[in-house]
Amino acid sequence: MSTATLADQPRTLVDHPAPSLLQLVRVELRKSADTRAGRWLLIVIGLAVLGVVAISLFVEDAPKRFTDHFGITQLPISILLPVLGILLVTSEWSQRTAMTTFTLVPRRSRVLVAKVLAATVLAVLGVVVAALASVLATVLTPVFSDSERDWDITAALVGQVLVVQVVTVLAGVAFGMLLLSSPLAIVLYFVLPTVFTILVSLVAALDWVRDWLDLSTTSLPLLEDGVDAQGWLQFGTSVGLWVLLPMVIGWVRIQRSEIA
Repeated sequence: MSTATLADQPRTLVDHPAPSLLQLVRVELRKSADTRAGRWLLIVIGLAVLGVVAISLFVEDAPKRFTDHFGITQLPISILLPVLGILLVTSEWSQRTAMTTFTLVPRRSRVLVAKVLAATVLAVLGVVVAALASVLATVLTPVFSDSERDWDITAALVGQVLVVQVVTVLAGVAFGMLLLSSPLAIVLYFVLPTVFTILVSLVAALDWVRDWLDLSTTSLPLLEDGVDAQGWLQFGTSVGLWVLLPMVIGWVRIQRSEIA
């Protein structure tokens, strides 16, 4: 009787379960801080928030209420965090990891959903950081000025600010999906809305375009209390133009394109 060697034994294929959506989101969040650009961007955002808090404390005429601090600290986050949303997508192509990513997870839509959810988590964390910085600023207000602490803020305002920040970061993700190039996406993300705002502001006949399609204009009321139904409708219309449309086109492009 011959003894079968290990090489003669039949080989069985082990089917590894596909990673869950939660695991993919964790991977994407880790990617956002793993790269040098992402890590430094997070550091710059933190320093910018602290810088804004310091300015608001030391400038005598600056508003001192918690609501004011909360609104001011959103500014650097809303400017810089969308860049991280762009890098969340475009880094796959700039670092040539797209082939590996989509080989490990062949269903590209699951990866894209994970990137959108990770960007949403980053936006929520950005609002949390701003809230913590605002608490610090409010606590220190009597130390640097004669103003008393004012903690008054509504839950509706916090929710509206959260919506604006999520939409802003997702706009970055949408531009990243559409262009798949970090420099191009970052430049056009800042240039196109700015040029659009300037053009519609110069022509009086285009006021309705600004009121309905300019995201910076339609999102402004959400940073204040008392947004009516028309305000939400105008905001939703501009979101459709600057977030949903480029995201859908970019989504289809990634789904159908050859990954090299």
